[in-house]
Amino acid sequence: MNKEQINKALEELQKQPAKKFTQSYDLIINIKNLVLAQNPLDFFVTLHFPLGKKIRVAAFVDQQLEENAKKYCDEVITESDFVKYSSKKDMKKLADSYDYFISQANLMPKVAATFGKVLGIKGKMPNPKLGCVVPPNANLEPLVKKLRLTVRLTTKKGLNLQCMVGKESQPTEEIIDNTLTIYNTIVKQLPNEIQNIKSLILKRTMGAPVKI
Repeated sequence: MNKEQINKALEELQKQPAKKFTQSYDLIINIKNLVLAQNPLDFFVTLHFPLGKKIRVAAFVDQQLEENAKKYCDEVITESDFVKYSSKKDMKKLADSYDYFISQANLMPKVAATFGKVLGIKGKMPNPKLGCVVPPNANLEPLVKKLRLTVRLTTKKGLNLQCMVGKESQPTEEIIDNTLTIYNTIVKQLPNEIQNIKSLILKRTMGAPVKI
């Protein structure tokens, strides 16, 4: 897949009837010749351009990191706030309200004990691979900026990966770049790389899919 092919698919999508709201562009990658039990797909891609939507980040911190977290995160949950989430309903609401969670390293055992059952099921526990488990003296600004450009791709059953690559209000060049970045990352995650790609599709929220 190259820039010209993506641009051609976008041109086809743009010929479709417009809607009264700003639609998203989604990339769908269909996989072949892969046994998920042996090769599970679950990874993150950091893009060069935003997705055109707000990516919300929450942080579990104590007083050492509280001030810094309040500058850059959308929600700050201190250890003393943990009791506010005693019910599963409250924890589910918290999990659904934020895309990523950061934790101060020394609080991780308590975070896991308090929120693990809900955040774990939703795949939103603070992820060390993403740098989301941080020391008490961390500067969260670069991490939060990175998370707001990061998408997660995972599949547990069907052999396809789908994620948003941007919105129709964004410049075409940004959509193309995001699409290529995701595609190139996925190819590297597959055991036989491009040979495991069955087909590539772009679609808008309410539009018909277009094969790339």
